[in-house]
Amino acid sequence: MFRVGIDIGGTKIAGGVVDETGRIIEKVRVDTPTDTVELADAVVNMVRHLSLHHEVVATGVAAAGFIDRDRATVIHAPNIAWRNEPLKAIFESRLGMPVAIENDANAAGWAEFRYGAGRDVDHMMMLTMGTGVGGAVILDGKLYRGGHGIGGELGHVRFTRDGLPCGCGQNGCLEQYASGRALQREANSIAVAGGIGAGLAALRAEKGTISGPAISRLVLAGDEGAVEALRRVATALGEACGGFQAALDPELFVIGGGVAQLGEDLLGPVRLAYETSLPGYGDRPVAEFAIAQLGNDAGLIGAADLAVVEA
Repeated sequence: MFRVGIDIGGTKIAGGVVDETGRIIEKVRVDTPTDTVELADAVVNMVRHLSLHHEVVATGVAAAGFIDRDRATVIHAPNIAWRNEPLKAIFESRLGMPVAIENDANAAGWAEFRYGAGRDVDHMMMLTMGTGVGGAVILDGKLYRGGHGIGGELGHVRFTRDGLPCGCGQNGCLEQYASGRALQREANSIAVAGGIGAGLAALRAEKGTISGPAISRLVLAGDEGAVEALRRVATALGEACGGFQAALDPELFVIGGGVAQLGEDLLGPVRLAYETSLPGYGDRPVAEFAIAQLGNDAGLIGAADLAVVEA
């Protein structure tokens, strides 16, 4: 029984045919159109193409934004001009099959729960460290969406009062302190300060900027400035996880996104900050931490799976 998963990103749309084990049978990618009509056409054409040689029973579409509790309407999308857009009805009328709409972070978290790092637990939280911080919450084996369908926005939990401004309109959100963008900001700050920032300063002088992959390479090489920049964002993430543990008590935190490629170099300081922030540490069970396993395919796998699992 095949299903199609579509993951709409800011620059690329990824689509794939997924089987009942979460395996991708065929995958395609196209650039993301800026016009919403062209974008819808691109998704429809992609699903039709992927259905030519496979018996597809449903489609799941993942995109950044607030999705209503019925997984039918995009209430608000940050990067696409969708406002109360009835995407489920639009796509079902054109494709002639069941379609489910899902938040991209929820879809990725569900894929990790079903087929990746979280497949052996019932209570899991996933945080992705990319441009921002995405989140997904799995409780009792079910994806938690909240009363209005838009729960699990972990990156927009206020991390510090009167903190840095966030694109969501608030100040001090976690993603301003624990994302890939935050890592670059900390690296630039350390470069300006001198001392242990000499390697980062030299990199910026040579390249004109300090990219995330470049910071990662310096971390792996043991550069003190890069390691300190990573420690700062990892500490923020770990402290937040201590609070999430107090509220929801997951068995496992799965960390994804570009920064997660650093593996234990990231998880070490995350665990330390988590432990020092956890109420009752030493006298209570604690969560495990793991790196996400499915990479950039998680969103389309999760969207495809949810189209059938929750139909």
